Amino acid sequence: MESRDGKNPNSNTMSDRKPKNIFSQGAIPAIFIAESIQKHSSQTAIGGHSIFLGQVRADETDKGKVRAIDFTAFEDMAIEKMHLIREDIFAKYPLTCMHVHHSLGEVKSGEICLFVFTSSAHRKAAMDACNETVERLKAELPIWGREVMEDNSHQWKVNN
Repeated sequence: MESRDGKNPNSNTMSDRKPKNIFSQGAIPAIFIAESIQKHSSQTAIGGHSIFLGQVRADETDKGKVRAIDFTAFEDMAIEKMHLIREDIFAKYPLTCMHVHHSLGEVKSGEICLFVFTSSAHRKAAMDACNETVERLKAELPIWGREVMEDNSHQWKVNN
């Protein structure tokens, strides 16, 4: 179980915190999400969780229908930036924990590519922190998605 700060529960200095790898290849499986939620059932000080699941849409574009998104990133830079965002969010909200997972590689329409999970003693902090985390990582992390069409042509996705 990850502690409030993602490290040794007895350590409170920022320098002890290490950036966490948020990336995994391919879609994020539903069983992984369910197990992540279940692991928190023993944490009785938590009163609220907020979860955001980003799913690949089968958008209709000028080039055709999207069948998948192929995600790439400057991984080291993104991991370091996510660490800074995480520190900012923990300083702003009284969270118990935060988990962020983002896909790399091809993720098909209908599959999950982003999982953000925040927990707190109260729901408002968990919800506000989750929302801010999603907005910041979409705006600040060097992650790109190449939309792959049904005919295998592609175009770069614009984040909305």
